[in-house]
Amino acid sequence: MKMNQRDKIRIGFSLFLVILIGLGCVVKSDKNPVVTLKDAFAGKFHVGAAMGSHHIHERDKEAINVLGTHFNSIVAENVMKSGMIQVREGEFKFSEADKFIEFGKKHNFHIVGHTLIWHSQAPRWFFVDDEGKDVSAEVLAKRMEIHIKTVVGRYKGQVKGWDVVNEAILDDGSWRESKFYKILGKDFIKLAFQYAHEADPEAELYYNDYSMANSGKREGVVKMVKELQSQGVKIDGIGMQGHIGLEYPTIQEFEKSILAFSELGVNVMITELDLTVLPSPRRDMGADVATNVEYQQSLNPYTEGLPEDVQKQFDDRYLAFFKLFLDHHDKISRVTLWGINDGDSWKNGWPVRGRTDYPLLFNRDNTPKSVVSEIMELAAKY
Repeated sequence: MKMNQRDKIRIGFSLFLVILIGLGCVVKSDKNPVVTLKDAFAGKFHVGAAMGSHHIHERDKEAINVLGTHFNSIVAENVMKSGMIQVREGEFKFSEADKFIEFGKKHNFHIVGHTLIWHSQAPRWFFVDDEGKDVSAEVLAKRMEIHIKTVVGRYKGQVKGWDVVNEAILDDGSWRESKFYKILGKDFIKLAFQYAHEADPEAELYYNDYSMANSGKREGVVKMVKELQSQGVKIDGIGMQGHIGLEYPTIQEFEKSILAFSELGVNVMITELDLTVLPSPRRDMGADVATNVEYQQSLNPYTEGLPEDVQKQFDDRYLAFFKLFLDHHDKISRVTLWGINDGDSWKNGWPVRGRTDYPLLFNRDNTPKSVVSEIMELAAKY
């Protein structure tokens, strides 16, 4: 593919920045020297990345170097979910999760556990008896207690915070009618937080969800958290999954949610940040993994790289969101990218499988995108 002048500049700058970092040099701003993303946001919030299995086993050495250079917080993309850890009742498989924790401790990362209770990747046995019928509320509560206390207890004092419950509220603010909800009602969230707190009283406990800039979901989550707080339930933070597009959500609505959640007296976290540049079969699809669309070539337009105008939209959009995060860094404790480089991203396979997306801050070859230096320069002004 023939490169335009902007592409040449971007690639040249990326290689230059990699050389600087490798030599231990700095990128200068007007006020402070800036070396890496984690240096740029020091004293403001943790900057993290999600690790896949290939990262945990350190098969992509260059990506691991990027992780160590630029990030100070990690979360496991999949290996700590209940469907991975307890495939069959009572049979806990911790080898992958153990390796993730060992990596984090070895390299002194702030470690986040993801996720204890989530309807989407919970094993089917969790909800049924030997005859395949729904279990009673008492049985499900006991299974939740055993699972949560076994997992949280194993990593007590090592995991700094847990995504205790994931995606329990719908975009209109109503409760998702998952099996957890159908069998236990609203109490399943209260019980999950109680069990996690009993297993590790020092760990921070979070609620995490997508499309959190939607006004309906915002109101629903605020209502839910207030109910938990009125019952004396410990909840330390709210995770706003940052699965954004070039046009959605609006900065204004995202900011409203940051403010609304902060007013509850909890930390706000941007937990799964990525920016898709690809056309969506449906506007603002959130992150519901139950939705997957058949491949259409028209939905995969950038297999050979991004056009200059789209690249500019991407850069401007990331800068706008990081400016928002910096404006409210007193309320935000962590910003986590959902992957390390573009090749890692789940967005290449969702909501349409087999596409080429560019949602993260590092290219597929692990070189930083030019916007990385712009983000660091922006942070130096705060």
